[in-house]
Amino acid sequence: MDKLIVSVQNPRVKEWVQLLDKKGRDKQLKFIVEGVHLVQEALNSNAEVETVVYCADRAISREIEELLSHDVEKIGVSEEVLARCTDTKTPQNVFAIVRKLKWNARHLLGPGNDLVVVLDGIQDPGNVGTIIRSADAVGASGVLLGKGTADLYNPKTVRSTMGSMFHLPIAEGDLQQILPAVRAEGIRIVMTSAHESRSIYETDFRQPTWLVVGNEGHGISSAVETLSTDRVVIPMAGKSESLNVAMATTVILFEAMRQRKFSPDKNSCPL
Repeated sequence: MDKLIVSVQNPRVKEWVQLLDKKGRDKQLKFIVEGVHLVQEALNSNAEVETVVYCADRAISREIEELLSHDVEKIGVSEEVLARCTDTKTPQNVFAIVRKLKWNARHLLGPGNDLVVVLDGIQDPGNVGTIIRSADAVGASGVLLGKGTADLYNPKTVRSTMGSMFHLPIAEGDLQQILPAVRAEGIRIVMTSAHESRSIYETDFRQPTWLVVGNEGHGISSAVETLSTDRVVIPMAGKSESLNVAMATTVILFEAMRQRKFSPDKNSCPL
């Protein structure tokens, strides 16, 4: 029989509630994944899922039940406990406790990492999650989160990735230390900029490239900007002055994928 917890004062519940805050996640080295789809993605990946928690009054879904192994603890809880431990106004029936992913910056270096997305101080968790999802969609090699970027394990970031955080390496690191090493390997450091920039449609993304995108309000920091080899801009035919950073990153990534995967002659100019 599954374990059952009905009181929000239970010590396990108090531990889970701490995971809604970064301090608690950093202390326990764990995070919460909420909802059937994300729990399935975690269970299907190499993530270390420790516990699956479900509302005992509503039962656990068959899709998740079929993925559970003997190594994963399963606990039924009351509606009150479920609501206390989740970040959404209308919580889904299930959440999981997962150990933080093992990736680090070294996993993004070396052969095969020819399209990496670098986030410099992007503060909105939804933007971070969406960029990770777009990077996954185009088959990018990985994502690097620089200082000042929203926490990967923030519940809103996790939800916004829609499971993509389990599909490709995502690491944190000091861009001022990592990017010079990348540039020394002959890899292009492409940054978005409105000044002295080439159109993304005139830029060759077929070469190994690390694409750096910056803060929603201030863009890429001046210290990081000096490390670029190329600066690009998205040309716009309408009256809009700019795009949301997640949308802009997605546009650039899909142009890179077009050149890499769908160009009629991959040895010719990308245009």
